[in-house]
Amino acid sequence: MEKYSCENHIEHALDMFVAEQKEFPIMDKIEEDKKLSTKCRYCEQPAEYLVSSK
Repeated sequence: MEKYSCENHIEHALDMFVAEQKEFPIMDKIEEDKKLSTKCRYCEQPAEYLVSSK
């Protein structure tokens, strides 16, 4: 599972991941060249982070 998140929604993305997957996620900063095309799952802002499973 992967969730893309902006700076404002990262805490929500982490909370939702743990609630849904019952495990602690890995949080990675998205590379600069991928930021423009990737949107936050919770709003229309460019994603800053990728929250995923191990």
